[in-house]
Amino acid sequence: MHVLTPLRRAWVPIAALLGVAGHQGERAAQWLADLSTAQRTAGAGALVLLFGLYGFLSWWFTHYAVTDTELRIRTGLLFRRTAHLRLDRIQAVDVTRPLAARLAGVAKLRLDVIGTGDKDELAFLGEREAVALRAELLARAAGFAPERAAAVGEAPEHELLRVRPRELLGSLALTLSVWAAVPVGLAAPALVWWVSANPWVALGTLLPVLGGVWAGTAGRFLAEYDWRVAESPDGLRLDHGLLDRAHETVPPGRVQSLRIVEPLLWRRRDWVRVELAVAGSKNTVLVPVATRAAAQAVIARVLPGVDLAALGFAPSPAGARWAVPVWWKGYAVAVSHDVFAARSGRLCRRTELVPHAKVQSVRLSQGPWERVCGVADVQVDTGANATVTARLRATADAAELLHAQAARSRTSRASAGPERWTT
Repeated sequence: MHVLTPLRRAWVPIAALLGVAGHQGERAAQWLADLSTAQRTAGAGALVLLFGLYGFLSWWFTHYAVTDTELRIRTGLLFRRTAHLRLDRIQAVDVTRPLAARLAGVAKLRLDVIGTGDKDELAFLGEREAVALRAELLARAAGFAPERAAAVGEAPEHELLRVRPRELLGSLALTLSVWAAVPVGLAAPALVWWVSANPWVALGTLLPVLGGVWAGTAGRFLAEYDWRVAESPDGLRLDHGLLDRAHETVPPGRVQSLRIVEPLLWRRRDWVRVELAVAGSKNTVLVPVATRAAAQAVIARVLPGVDLAALGFAPSPAGARWAVPVWWKGYAVAVSHDVFAARSGRLCRRTELVPHAKVQSVRLSQGPWERVCGVADVQVDTGANATVTARLRATADAAELLHAQAARSRTSRASAGPERWTT
């Protein structure tokens, strides 16, 4: 790994020491007050050496190797751990550059592998080395022979979409949840303080609320700043971030489902947000905000042949009004040759698309009140542990949709192309 990596590892014992000191509180302060200046200086020097030694040894015992079939990452100072990541199971290799790493000229690789819950990572590598290793791993995952993969290099790209900061700010300003979060964030701690008469309890309530408000406003702006979508032979590339810059790849054929979100105040501008689900990946955003036409152009690259305008959505039957009053009109379903689509919501409309070949299972569910109203739900499960539900269908139509979707999924999987896109 890069020689600056020990600086990152040294923070682990520092954080542990600060945690212990914070837990002891007054006892730790009294103990420090009893020491002389020379003893404090010597103690601080010893801690610096100890933490530096820990970081150095952690770096020294961390290695990686690329074989013909897998990437191996070996870590551990006292307890050895070796991760074997099969190259043909790699979903994506992302290059991330936190602010401090960008200043130091280093980057880290994060790897999405099918069947793993957490991402393995290599942190840190030099920027050029990280980009070169990413290109080689993607070439291996795409099916190139090992002797050719290292020479393939970074695949060329063609930009499809770029979100300007002004559009991103406008989308946040027109999001109702952002406006609702501000008064809730102010009212909740005040209410807790009034009920408990304890400012510390109110502060404990305020901090997570402020964290939620930050994540939905400024945090979202920082993460989605200068969002770029480009097409390359190894998939759609996503570049974004103001402080921490991320370079992610959505591999062809690995997208399990798409969701098109249309908040109420966005519809006059014809704006939409496109989210996606990829098995093994935590990235959920494809397009943070764009016009419907621009988003459709990107969706066509992910789901070739899918035309959103051509989908004919069938609304829920009249009996659904008793099962879910008012909101029942927001539910609809459409099925085309390529996808299963379900729509929900009236204030914030969501349209979810699942390619037939990605359907893992199909279920029909019907509660007691739904049986009285003569409606049922059809649920489609995907490989990304997600479920798309066509709600409030007439019972007979739901049963027919269930069996038809199972047949479509079976035939689509039989004719689906390979996920390793060079094969």
